[in-house]
Amino acid sequence: MRWQTRLGITLTIAGLFHSLALSQESGGSQQRGKFLAPPGQTIAIRAGRLFDSKSGNLLNNQIVLIQGDRIADIGPAVRIPAGARVVDLSMATVLPGMIDTHVHVNTGGETPAERAFIALANAQADLEAGFTTVADMDSRGGFNTVDLRDAINAGLVKGPRMQVVGQSLNQRANNYYPDSDSVRFLEGFTENKNVNSPWLGRAAVREAKLHGVDWVKIYTTQDFVGTMHMWRPDATLVASPSLTFEEVAAIVDEAHRLGLKVACHTYGGEGLMSCLKAGVDAPNHLLELDDAGVKIMVEKKLPFVVTLDDLIAQEKEDLRDTGGRNSRLRLAEQAFKRALAAGVPIIFGSGATSAAIPHGKQADQFKYYAKWGMTPARALQTAYLPAARMLNYDWESQIGSIEKGKFADIIAVTGNPLADLTEMERVKFVMKGGMIVRND
Repeated sequence: MRWQTRLGITLTIAGLFHSLALSQESGGSQQRGKFLAPPGQTIAIRAGRLFDSKSGNLLNNQIVLIQGDRIADIGPAVRIPAGARVVDLSMATVLPGMIDTHVHVNTGGETPAERAFIALANAQADLEAGFTTVADMDSRGGFNTVDLRDAINAGLVKGPRMQVVGQSLNQRANNYYPDSDSVRFLEGFTENKNVNSPWLGRAAVREAKLHGVDWVKIYTTQDFVGTMHMWRPDATLVASPSLTFEEVAAIVDEAHRLGLKVACHTYGGEGLMSCLKAGVDAPNHLLELDDAGVKIMVEKKLPFVVTLDDLIAQEKEDLRDTGGRNSRLRLAEQAFKRALAAGVPIIFGSGATSAAIPHGKQADQFKYYAKWGMTPARALQTAYLPAARMLNYDWESQIGSIEKGKFADIIAVTGNPLADLTEMERVKFVMKGGMIVRND
């Protein structure tokens, strides 16, 4: 296997991630990373068209002045200081860096080192596609996404801004446990077991926090009952509940008490209502969202993270299994339209995971949003301020728009995305925190 010949390299990468985390915990000093913008740099971007993510309008002939990693000024008459580096995007459309609130950068690997290397490569693919911020919504075991986030923040490696859940508190199941795994309930840490009471839920949140996560992730519907998998004979989703409302409420309360946010994977039924009633911060999927669920979301001011890439990749399989009667993508369309009509904030989240749902290709979702009733401008806005607002730590004040004082997270495309949303699938320029990642 090719990976084995590179094991020494990948072990070094994993070791660097771990060493960085230990140094930060102990207060050790780190040399400024090579992937951070020099504090004294000055860059001026000439933008022929600039997308204002607040208003949804295009502004013409703007100058964006950048000092270090921040936007110092913006406007049509901004003076460019002598000695500034000028980036001419006068023939392009300039936009803020996009935000994807649902990715999984761990997509394989037989060793911790391989997992770290693959995770880094996937994160970099997202960045180069214009997603300057991502939220990793389950590391699929372990907490190497915490180390990856910290390594990126320190400039040790190139990558997008990240918020992470690490390992989920209760795993999603699409099959029953083999008998050989039955001892799992008798050993190991709480996060390696199912959360089987409100108090175990609180304990799992506390353990997750000590691993350095920004969020916790729960799955409140499972995909099988007995021999049924995903679909019932009548072509409705199985969506069996995996946590009680009391358990979900305890997890949400404990997370909020400790400064964390909660994301919930749910398809429908009791599990969906538990998430909404408990007030999770990021309800994901919601395939069976009905009017009663929408009413709760409006009352609690909850957003809706739509993960279409995940569903697009499984459309053919779903239609096969239901005899053409149903699919998760069809259900997502119905849920999307209900939420949109009621004014529920729609948040961009792709579900980017693997070859079937590839990292760096998730901007193909925008055209579905428009097809299902959004204006192009509003479709683009889902990846900006609403997404930043949902993230932890008040990141709306730091990212999501091109404004004075915010991070210089800036991308550009050749054409006009308000006329053709597929332009977002062909990003040509990426800057993150004042550092140019690509300029084609």
